[in-house]
Amino acid sequence: MNQLAAMEVLHGGMLALLQDAGRRSVMESGLATGGAADGHAYAWVNRLLANSADASVIEVTLGGLQVRFAAMTTIALTGADCQPRLNGDVIPMWQTVVVPAGAELHLGHVRKGLRSYLAVAGGFYVERSLGGSCSTVLREGMGGLDNTGRRLEAGDCLRYEPIVRPHQAVSGRFIPDYQQPLTLRVVLGAQVDSFSNASLNTFFSSSYMLSPKSDRMGIRLEGASIASLRTGLISEGIALGAIQVPADGQPIILMQDRQTIGGYPKLGSVLPLDLYALAQRQPGAELKFSPISLFEAQQSMVTFLKFFRF
Repeated sequence: MNQLAAMEVLHGGMLALLQDAGRRSVMESGLATGGAADGHAYAWVNRLLANSADASVIEVTLGGLQVRFAAMTTIALTGADCQPRLNGDVIPMWQTVVVPAGAELHLGHVRKGLRSYLAVAGGFYVERSLGGSCSTVLREGMGGLDNTGRRLEAGDCLRYEPIVRPHQAVSGRFIPDYQQPLTLRVVLGAQVDSFSNASLNTFFSSSYMLSPKSDRMGIRLEGASIASLRTGLISEGIALGAIQVPADGQPIILMQDRQTIGGYPKLGSVLPLDLYALAQRQPGAELKFSPISLFEAQQSMVTFLKFFRF
């Protein structure tokens, strides 16, 4: 291993968090799994750099991050177009870029999408806490640079190994358009009988808008109200992508930082691949839902995971 160098944070931007693939086997202890909100962009940024599938990266919401590299390395940026500049010069997204020693990287305000992912060759060397993860969960005060669950701020330093990788770029067909119409595929769940046929027809035929109150815990929707035939339920485990319907009838899609248990009726779960696209939509974006079978969902996920087998 080469001697480790430091990347200094000059400005943390709106919200910059250390993330990885998330925690495993921690929900039974009441802890959120965390992890990169956009698993597609996260997988690509590590694949470009030949990193491990669970390497640590920085998830930047709405841009604004500014950093300085002490030693030469190779970086990649995927996700939302954050108009990155290296020493003042525009650099491409979805490609590897060799960074000279002393260079400064500035991310501008995002033009398309919501979250960008910055990675270095070899990943950032940070302490991993419970569940073998460095993923930051603000609500729980867990993960992050010093395992206090905080955002990155000016003065923070992240260690990395100076590595130069050959140039790699993602084919255009794998780069999502975060402004195209979004339809989320839904696997109906065991509590679907809590909703009348009329309510289900309303849900699948209506358009919903992302609420500004959305975050990494849950995406709140505004639109046609969905009536449930049941109100309070015994609290039970919450799956990633679960669609909760509280008393006001406005659906909530549970994301990476979701609570571990809940008692609202759940209509079903969104396919994880579609959650990645959802994580890139800004408040005010519209979306629709479409039902799929469990078999179709499994086949889609198997194809994705096989492709990204590192």
